[in-house]
Amino acid sequence: MHRPGLISIWFFIGVLLLAYGVLIAGAGLYGLVSPPARPVVLGNLHAGIWWGGLLIALGAFYTVRFAPRRQK
Repeated sequence: MHRPGLISIWFFIGVLLLAYGVLIAGAGLYGLVSPPARPVVLGNLHAGIWWGGLLIALGAFYTVRFAPRRQK
C-alpha cells in the first residue's frame, strides 16, 4: 500500500477527525449544560453532540486502522 518508513495520510486525517470530533462534542455538551438565552429552532436535536460523536467514531476508526506499525 505504501513504502516502509512512510506514514499514511489517512492516519493524519483520522487524528484530525478525532480532534475536531472532541471539540464539537465538547461544545455540544457545554450547550446542553448551559443552554443559550435565545435557543435555535432545532436545538432540541443536539446536532453538535451527534456530529461530534460521528466524527469521533470515524476518527478513531481511521487512526487505529492506519496507525503506523513497527516492522519486525
